[in-house]
Amino acid sequence: MKGIGELKNIQIIILGLCIAAATIISTVILSKGLLQIRKFSNEVISVTGSAEKKIVSDYIVWKSSFARRDPKMTEAFNALKNDLQEVKDYLTSKGVNENEIIVSQIGTTVLYKKNEKGTDTNQIEEYVLNQEIEVRSNDVKKIDDIARQSTELINKDIAFISGAPEYFYTKLTELKHKMLAQATEDAKERAKRMAQATGNKIGLMRSAKMGIFQITPVNSYDVSWYGNNDTSSFEKKVTAVVNVDFAIE
Repeated sequence: MKGIGELKNIQIIILGLCIAAATIISTVILSKGLLQIRKFSNEVISVTGSAEKKIVSDYIVWKSSFARRDPKMTEAFNALKNDLQEVKDYLTSKGVNENEIIVSQIGTTVLYKKNEKGTDTNQIEEYVLNQEIEVRSNDVKKIDDIARQSTELINKDIAFISGAPEYFYTKLTELKHKMLAQATEDAKERAKRMAQATGNKIGLMRSAKMGIFQITPVNSYDVSWYGNNDTSSFEKKVTAVVNVDFAIE
């Protein structure tokens, strides 16, 4: 009986040693794993990549207006109606299609006579009627030329005011996707060079965030934190920026 008791004690001691050893080994493995996780989460390189491309506008919006004033509203209306026809005839004679022309509703302003103190009275002096006409077209150069020549309408006794054309690029969404990919490639190349300079290599991309997307005139270096969207120039420069984090191996 004594021998059996001693054997049980030895077994308990061996079991205790095994448990202790397993605990120590598990702790070492866990600590090593935590160190690796910490290393994985801390050792990163943050870079900014960019891509730039020059584009030519493929869509134009040109707004202009004209007005008539007369003590009688009907007279002002009839004169404005004739002006509208003159303007449309002028545009179509220059090659503008009817479906490219958008005519707005007539705006009316009532001007009152003033008294000796310069204050408006209740007596109407005249009515001012104005109308806006807009041209939207893919033929950018043609409409741009017409806008420059449109002051010829003044010779026809039309109070014509030409606005500055607005220039757009209709394939911007597709271009944006391509340029973001290029900017990401640029970021990766920059990260490689920075890591190589310290004898390291980059690993997987941890995170990526799109930065500003700028559309500016070709020779402009304006930068805005919310992104520029220039419509004043025919030729433009598009810049895409991304911020990327890479792991360091």
